Amino acid sequence: MYKILIIEDDQIIAKALKNHLDKWELETQIVADFHHILDQFVAYDPQLVLLDISLPFFNGYHWCSEIRRISKVPIIFISSTSDNMNIVMAMNMGGDDFIAKPFDLAVVVAKIQALLRRTYSFQGQVSLLEHKGAILNLSDASINYADQKVELSKNEFKTLQILLENKGKVVSRDVIMKRLWDSDCFVDDNTLTVNIARLRKKLDEAGLADFIATKKGIGYLIGD
Repeated sequence: MYKILIIEDDQIIAKALKNHLDKWELETQIVADFHHILDQFVAYDPQLVLLDISLPFFNGYHWCSEIRRISKVPIIFISSTSDNMNIVMAMNMGGDDFIAKPFDLAVVVAKIQALLRRTYSFQGQVSLLEHKGAILNLSDASINYADQKVELSKNEFKTLQILLENKGKVVSRDVIMKRLWDSDCFVDDNTLTVNIARLRKKLDEAGLADFIATKKGIGYLIGD
């Protein structure tokens, strides 16, 4: 079931969208805290976002830019300010489609389904892994922290993904090497040591010192 995040401050419209989309077996969540929209986006990890332009505190263009820093998730703008300038602005800011208010709910569903098909038919669902403000984007092998985007090599990315998927648990070096072998990356013990050192250096430079702990003679750990 695909998850849709609804970022709309008019509760009547937001609930109407939610009720209708639920009937089409689309899981939905309405943003409640307009101060911390990005936090809710990361926690919910939706496959599509419905985003109003006029919002409290910061407008939809701001939040579109924030989401685009960490994710390629499809974004559909919904707004009553549907003049050509706003439509062009929405597309230039990273939006994938624009629906003008007032809208027909059947049209909204059709546009959502079409965009979901185009986005996920071949590549699967986009996912994020988050820990202590650091966000690993599985779609482009990058980690984002404190407004910084750090590109990772294939081995660095897979290693960090394994550790984040098992955060709070010690992951042995053998397990990491086997997972890397399974993804067509031949890694021996020395190569893994070098990869971990390079990954730690990148994390340190991004402000994530001591993000990965070593359990001597066992493996590595990302604590809760």
